[in-house]
This record gives sequence, C-alpha cells and structure tokens, in this order.
Amino acid sequence: MTRATRSNDWGFPRWGGYGGSREAATIRMCDRAGCDQPGNCPAPKSPNLPDRWYFCTAHAAEYNSGWNYFEGLDKEEAAQRERSESNEAAGWQSSSWAAWGGSGDGSRSRDELRALEALGLDPDAEFEAVRKAWRTKAKLVHPDVRPGDAAAATEFQRLQVAYEVLRAAEDRRVWKGPQGEV
Repeated sequence: MTRATRSNDWGFPRWGGYGGSREAATIRMCDRAGCDQPGNCPAPKSPNLPDRWYFCTAHAAEYNSGWNYFEGLDKEEAAQRERSESNEAAGWQSSSWAAWGGSGDGSRSRDELRALEALGLDPDAEFEAVRKAWRTKAKLVHPDVRPGDAAAATEFQRLQVAYEVLRAAEDRRVWKGPQGEV
C-alpha cells in the first residue's frame, strides 16, 4: 500500500525547518499598570497564599523593596518557613562554587550580608572593595590609633569579624573544583 501524499520533512536539508511551527508564543505581561515589558518575575501577593503577581525585573525590584515576606508570622513559623525554603533552594546555593552564581544573585548568606552592611557596602560588592573598605574603616578605629577608647575597640572587633566572614566566603568562592584546582 502506498501513501497518497508526501511530506516535505524528509531527507536533508529539512524543508520544514526545526521549530518551524507558526503558533504565537504566549508571553505573560507585567502586572504593573501601564508596563509593556514581559512579566517573568513572580512576586507573592500575600505571605500565606500561593497567588503571585508577575512583574518585569524593574517592577519586581520596586515591589520587593518594601516587602516583608515573614510579616504576620511568629518567630517559630518564620524559622520553619525559612528552613523549608532554604532546603528547596539548596541546589542554587550549591551551584555557586561552579561560578554559576555571582555575588548579587542570592549566593550570599545572611552573615555575609550583615558583614557587608557593617562595612557599608552593597550586597554585590567585589572582594577588592571589601578589602579597601575594611582597611579604611579599621584604620580609623584601630586600638593603636585610639588607645583606651572602648567604643573604638568594639567597632574594630566588629569590622574584623565582618572582614573574616567575607574573606572565608571569598575563599570558598575561589575554590572551583573537587580537587581544589583554581
């Protein structure tokens, strides 16, 4: 029995082309009124509901700047939610050693963010900026420069701890492979 019609998708080159369908791709637009950008950044509408807004990156950043995800939860519920969600995001965190994740993409821990805040730096600051800020601030409050000043000594210790946290994190980021080759 023979076929009555023949397809154009035989042989080489393929006449139909790969992915040559003519259907329109569905693009979700930003939920912010008046925005014509694609809305590919989900943002929660409420802490305890799965409903989401979908914003463009600019409006997602604006929306998230005033958002407290743990609002209305007691400490135990907030800690439980943080543990469960950090377990879900563990793959992203573990990818940072392979340099997939840079510093501004969520690969910084809370301790690192607090240390950057203590040094007066942005969350995506490079380590050279960390070193420069630490040296500048530590010179002002060093115990040798201000002897007998208890406030300066505690500030120096705080800066020292912040620098140590960030230096250890940088050492972990620099390590690239399972044998430790850089």
